[in-house]
Amino acid sequence: MLTIKSTAGITGRSILMILIAGILGACNTLPSESQPQNIAIENAQAPVSIADYGSRIGFKGGKNLGRLANIKAEYKAAEYIYSSIQPDTAQYKNYSDNPIKQVVAEPVSTFSLDMDTASYANSRRFISAGRMPHPDAVRVEEFINYFPEASNEKLIPLSGSPFAATYELAPSPWNTDKVLLRLNIKANDVRMDQLPPSNLVFLIDTSGSMYGPDRLDLLKQSLKLLVNRLRPVDKVSIVTYAGEAGVALEPTSGHNKAKILAVIDKLEARGSTAGGEGLKLAYKLAESSQINGGINRILLATDGDFNVGINSTEELKAFVTAEKEKGITLSTLGFGDDNLNDAMMVQIADAGNGNYSYIDSLKEAQKVLQQEMSATLVTVAKDAKAQIEFNPQQVLEYRQIGYEKRQLKQEDFNNDKVDAGDIGAGKKVTVLYELTLANGRPSIDPLRYQVNKTTVPITSKSDEIAFLKLRWKAPQDKKSKLVSLPIKKKALVSSFEQAGIETRFIAAVAAYGQKLRHNPELSQTSYQQIISWANHAKGKDPQGYRSKFVQLVKKTATLEDKKK
Repeated sequence: MLTIKSTAGITGRSILMILIAGILGACNTLPSESQPQNIAIENAQAPVSIADYGSRIGFKGGKNLGRLANIKAEYKAAEYIYSSIQPDTAQYKNYSDNPIKQVVAEPVSTFSLDMDTASYANSRRFISAGRMPHPDAVRVEEFINYFPEASNEKLIPLSGSPFAATYELAPSPWNTDKVLLRLNIKANDVRMDQLPPSNLVFLIDTSGSMYGPDRLDLLKQSLKLLVNRLRPVDKVSIVTYAGEAGVALEPTSGHNKAKILAVIDKLEARGSTAGGEGLKLAYKLAESSQINGGINRILLATDGDFNVGINSTEELKAFVTAEKEKGITLSTLGFGDDNLNDAMMVQIADAGNGNYSYIDSLKEAQKVLQQEMSATLVTVAKDAKAQIEFNPQQVLEYRQIGYEKRQLKQEDFNNDKVDAGDIGAGKKVTVLYELTLANGRPSIDPLRYQVNKTTVPITSKSDEIAFLKLRWKAPQDKKSKLVSLPIKKKALVSSFEQAGIETRFIAAVAAYGQKLRHNPELSQTSYQQIISWANHAKGKDPQGYRSKFVQLVKKTATLEDKKK
């Protein structure tokens, strides 16, 4: 028989899994210790790793429930059954793919820069679990911005700005009538010993929906990685919320790591989700210990399931937008699967001048909270916008790949009141366009009544494909600055194979993301082609991110074959 010590902090998901496990044990359907621990269930999802729940759940009676191995087997089987019957209530916001535009009609493309990477990690979690991600869960710009550089590509410093840039043009591998423009913009890095003091508030969801090894348990391990990097000048506070919000740790110096870690260790999941109240308390605590000229940031770690108090995305965005004017920013860390509120977390991170990351493993936590700590916490440019004007002598059409959620009006570029993305220290942002060059075969018929601007002589600029302008504000400023860079036609290589490894790899990643979104432009492109493009452009890959991308595409191809 299975006995539960307390159900106050256990969700319906957990209770159902416990009951299933108990039934399996009572029916003596578990394998013995000498047998393999794999349980095949018809139509079940791929295996999910289940941690030992023995510290939270009491078991007694029944000879098959006395051994730890059998307890784990019960939970593994229960997880399989649960995943096959539990509806997926995750929420994603729909963004239509950017259309092809004629330069003669719309020569200017304006958008906000973006450094979120959550979509790639979340989609990887889907594939690893044996499921295809929902198309709305795939944001292509978050795929192409996920990967660190793998070459020593020469960057052009943009004088008077915290940015350097580079670009390349190459024939598109999936459409011989098109050319890809890859533009890299990289922010200046800051060494760890040069970081300003940090005032961090960990706002932690400890509600019942966060119960489990891929949720609160992983969250606790993840935050410990960041705590271990703190300096004595840094301060950390912890606010938790479930049925109500409370302060688990008053502002504490990074010198006292043992105290901070001890509080994290004691966190347990229970109750409903008063996320709105937690958010208010976190901002109040951050403001009370604010550091002038320092990093004042709230890290909201949750599955996004707010169901008590302020819970609508628009209300949360309005609240966060008002609070950021006080100099306190907000980033979100997503956890969990079937009830992940991705739509809310990406929007409030944008409103809070922060970034959104999804944590599906401890390795991803290391990437976000250790390897990219400066980019995650330190803003070097806020409200960063890009505007690209295409030369009608050289370009007939363009299509921006990704950045659907970051599109701006042309007039927004010069309007400092319009919010845009924040760029962290050392962060590389990649922008990708698909172009139809002059004398190429256009996708849209020429206009009948418009002036043919391609005949207008622009001799002094005829070697330019496009003109890039960047506008941004220094972290403490309210007035933006401007820098520009012409994009020259001489950067065009004659074949895709001759392009640099950055262009070729990013093209493979972009093709993969578009294919997952069911973009018709990629309907004739196979996963095998994408694998080949990526395999030949991995470059220096010390962390193995690019090699693992190749493996991910292979898994996707296998899933696709099973559907046929």
